[in-house]
Amino acid sequence: MSSAAQTQAASKAKHHVRSTPDNVSWGLISAGAAPALRIASGDTVAIDTVSQQGLTAGIDPVEFFGAAGIAENEVLSDVKAIYREVKRQPGAGTHVLTGPIYVDPARPGDMLEVRILDVDFRVGYGTNNSGPGVGAAPGLLSAVARQIIRIDRARGVALFSERIELPLAPFMGIMAVAPPDDLAPAHTRPPGAFGGNMDLKVLTRGATLYLPVFQDGAQFFTGDGHGLQGDGEVNGTAIEISLMPTLQFIVHPGEGRAMRWPRAEDAACHYVMAMSTELDEAARLAVVESVAFLEQRAGVSAAQAYALASLSVDFRIAEAVNHVKVVYGAIPKRLLA
Repeated sequence: MSSAAQTQAASKAKHHVRSTPDNVSWGLISAGAAPALRIASGDTVAIDTVSQQGLTAGIDPVEFFGAAGIAENEVLSDVKAIYREVKRQPGAGTHVLTGPIYVDPARPGDMLEVRILDVDFRVGYGTNNSGPGVGAAPGLLSAVARQIIRIDRARGVALFSERIELPLAPFMGIMAVAPPDDLAPAHTRPPGAFGGNMDLKVLTRGATLYLPVFQDGAQFFTGDGHGLQGDGEVNGTAIEISLMPTLQFIVHPGEGRAMRWPRAEDAACHYVMAMSTELDEAARLAVVESVAFLEQRAGVSAAQAYALASLSVDFRIAEAVNHVKVVYGAIPKRLLA
């Protein structure tokens, strides 16, 4: 990290953004929207988010969740207010995003580092939905399948059934900066170079996401909380749940110009992403990006980097649905100089 970035990271002013009707965008990632918050590089923000589940069923969310035994006082007041006061535009996506957060002094061509300090649950239940025409095997189901899944926060598990408990691993399905002008406003369903609906399950507590910046202030949005998800999100949804991530934002001047896609890291690996409407092409691009990363960071030739990618890099499908596919290479940090 540069000395300037270290100074910015050290400032650590703390903020909280709530998911009120004035601070959310339903289905669109805009550019130039009124800020929900302005911060300095290095600041930390706790961000309330709400799941779109219960808002897109066409009925009052209290009624939607009540049918599954969720008491009215367990339905977030944010969700009730958004249902009453926010209207989704025709053709927009389903996700409800909190933002934008303007980060000074971010400018186009910079890189925004997003450190995931924590991800907290706001409610004790989530949903998983699928049905005909949905997911990576769209012909598999003949009827809508909807499940409300309770979670045990004290034990860190999802209560999938009487017999099956699943370890929770919460992360934000959507983290994005404002897209370039020619793509704005972007639909929330397909991801892009600006981030968005990547459904990258490694972005849990302790991980870091890097996004290229396309607009002044970066204009960060997040939403689509997931309590748990397998790579691919193959039936179209995860455990969809309202979360509160705590994120630190650091601007790296000029470092976004060479970024074609977002990338990420955690304690064990660097994660190099690529996207395409065709899964084979997303995989090819992820290999190309990983080889270039290894050439630069490991100090090896292209042939050696290609060999390392074959021997030691796992290529995974983060997103197999939502039109644009996301493949990422998990590059072990032990390979690097």
